[in-house]
Amino acid sequence: MNESLKEVIRSRCRDLEIPLVGIADVRRWEEPPFQPWMPEEFYPRSIFPEAASVIVIGLPVSLPPLETSPSIYYRELYTTVNALLDQHTYRMAEFLTSRGCPSAFIPRDGYGNIEVLLKNPVAFFSHRHAAYLAGLGNFGINNMILTPEYGPRVRFGSVLTTAQLPPDPVREDQLCIRCMRCVEGCPSSALAKDDYPEGRTDKHACATWSAELHRRYISPCGFCIKVCPVGEDRKWYGREDVSIYADRKKDPGLHRAWDHVRRYGGK
Repeated sequence: MNESLKEVIRSRCRDLEIPLVGIADVRRWEEPPFQPWMPEEFYPRSIFPEAASVIVIGLPVSLPPLETSPSIYYRELYTTVNALLDQHTYRMAEFLTSRGCPSAFIPRDGYGNIEVLLKNPVAFFSHRHAAYLAGLGNFGINNMILTPEYGPRVRFGSVLTTAQLPPDPVREDQLCIRCMRCVEGCPSSALAKDDYPEGRTDKHACATWSAELHRRYISPCGFCIKVCPVGEDRKWYGREDVSIYADRKKDPGLHRAWDHVRRYGGK
């Protein structure tokens, strides 16, 4: 295992202000941690047969823009984070390849548009499962990866590499507190009350709602990650009380700000 190269990767992430990075051995996909699990065609080696490790990075979704969702403000944040993820993972893959470890980045989404998802709501690689196997967090009721730092307000990108890197431990502590705010408030009623993977998301319902927001230029939805109380970022912004999103009386000033943003940039 190449411990020195792993430290170089972590150092580069620090220099690029990438707060979350984890590494998984590709064999972890072949030993499913729970059932039902994904088909083999979605494993890293089914995409890049030479892969030995998967490097996963995470960038935060900032609370202030997210709190205005659905809005053009959150849409722009979402687009910006996705672009940064693709750039960072591309550069990391090329850096490793230049050091004699052929690597390939995986684009953040891996599908054409929301209309494609309505017909086939699956991408060719799951960054969420990669993040879980790389020890960055675990699944919540909302089917998203929750992290200690940002709850589910993180976007992930992955690099498949031939480098034999020491893997990080998978988190065993459960971060989701099962408050059910995401389930009860989901605008498309797409979430179930069962734990993942039993409580599968109704992907078609979620995609249908996203398609409607897309036509109004204010997608994605973001509700299930906005209302989640997990994450240190809530303390940083003074947002520990998540009831503020449903109760205007708790903070009228914030609601006026969110209303202002929502009045512009979409339809």
